[in-house]
Amino acid sequence: MQAVSIGPLLLAGDRLAAVIGFVVFMIVSSIMSSRLDSRIGAWSGWAMITGLVAARFGHVVENAANFAAEPWRIFAVWQGGFSWPWAAIAVAASSAILLRTRRAILGSVVALVAAVFSWNLVWQLASATPATPMPSLAMERMDAPPVALASTNGSPVVVNLWASWCPTCRREMPMMAELAATAEDVTFLFVNQGEGRSVIETYLTSQNLALPNVLLDPHRQVARHYSMPGLPATLFIGADGRLQSVHIGEISREALTAAIERLAGHGAE
Repeated sequence: MQAVSIGPLLLAGDRLAAVIGFVVFMIVSSIMSSRLDSRIGAWSGWAMITGLVAARFGHVVENAANFAAEPWRIFAVWQGGFSWPWAAIAVAASSAILLRTRRAILGSVVALVAAVFSWNLVWQLASATPATPMPSLAMERMDAPPVALASTNGSPVVVNLWASWCPTCRREMPMMAELAATAEDVTFLFVNQGEGRSVIETYLTSQNLALPNVLLDPHRQVARHYSMPGLPATLFIGADGRLQSVHIGEISREALTAAIERLAGHGAE
């Protein structure tokens, strides 16, 4: 389960796990508040707010250099990026202030354990990535002869599935182009989904983007091969040609950099 579609909304598996964890936390907190101590209800709201704010703040502090160059991304929470040790400190602080009885403390612990258990269960299911091999496809390239995807086996590969009509693809593309130009241990493949050469050329020229290895996939064969439910999708493929992990939706600079480092590390083993 890499993602779940809820009407027009596409939730990546890790984000679905977080949503379920929060929902379970609020439900169990409400039950504990009515049965054990009414202060648990007020605590749960403050714990959630302070925990999320602290987790985001901690992530920004830990990646200060990146955010200094792009300060607007501090508020781009849809990209992900939360440091949960900071959240734990904030929740502990709110608990010390708001919870004064053993019954309240017991209820809060029950709510937290239920939330963490639910989050971890869904996250484990969502992060189970099948080791799918590269498809046996020969694909047309924008500025070079056609390439057989399987021929890239032997070195780690980052495959980005994108289209020019996709707003989140457009937002992440400049950052991905920058990292692709400096990456030494991995190969980037930008596999366009469903668009013609003229559309792709017009988009890249208008945005002044220089992308290596832009591949045309007019029939979206790569997306079907890996069962990708939406765009953008970034696939991390090991040197053995098998899928290692997937990021669905817009990816942040920090998440992409960390995934590349993991991928390159596996390739060196």
